[in-house]
Amino acid sequence: MEKKQKIFTALGALAVLGGGYFLYEHFTYATTDNAQIEAHSVMLAPKVSGFIQAVNVTEGQHVQKDDILVEIDGRDFENTLRQVKGELTSIEARKRDAEKNFKRLEDLVSKGAVSQQQFDTSTATFAEVRAKYEAISAQVAQAELNLANTKIRAPANGFIARKSAEVGQLAAPGVPLVGFVSSESRWITANFKETEVADIKIGAPVDISIDAISSGSFHGKVAAISSATGATFTLLPPDNATGNFTKVVQRVPVKIEFDSLTPEQIEMLRAGLSAFVKVRK
Repeated sequence: MEKKQKIFTALGALAVLGGGYFLYEHFTYATTDNAQIEAHSVMLAPKVSGFIQAVNVTEGQHVQKDDILVEIDGRDFENTLRQVKGELTSIEARKRDAEKNFKRLEDLVSKGAVSQQQFDTSTATFAEVRAKYEAISAQVAQAELNLANTKIRAPANGFIARKSAEVGQLAAPGVPLVGFVSSESRWITANFKETEVADIKIGAPVDISIDAISSGSFHGKVAAISSATGATFTLLPPDNATGNFTKVVQRVPVKIEFDSLTPEQIEMLRAGLSAFVKVRK
């Protein structure tokens, strides 16, 4: 009997301690496992069409800013550029001649050596040639830009997360070819219940556990609290005026920034990984 009493006493003490710990956690922290790592990610698409000439990356590869990822055959754009440059050279000579004639007649008309009609004709000719020169200059600039756009470059230091480009494939403007994830920063978007948001303050310290990383935990702070629930900007937001209303606890996105991550840690913190966060109230 005495042994059983000791066991029950020990179990009771453990229950009290467990209950106390639970109450401490409940009143000290706001927690959620509805959280994931975010990063600056983008699907890179060409601005011009053409056949892909070279693919210089593979999935998972680390790249530096301005590295050439995909090259589109640029011969058509080179020919266009040479053509408009030739037109620009021709109109530039005409523009210089028209400008000289305009300035000469401007001086002579003030002295009464030429008629006003001759001067007006010279002015109109110079204005027309100058307008053509500016238009062709814009065409040259656009042709140079189109040629530069045949090379898809990395927008920042980062990683190739996805590649759907192959040599010989016809690239189309706006159709994604490369999925890119920046290596410059990481943060967490944690979706807290609407009943918990009032206890969360900007700058509050946060303990972070990542499901995929068992070695150690991370720390951060609350950087921002969304002014709308997650359901507000969904493709089909719920319509509560239909008459079939069921109350659902809404979730409010909270942005959490990590404290001083190393490049190695950033590489481990892949975008989309699940996390568990504890925000001190």
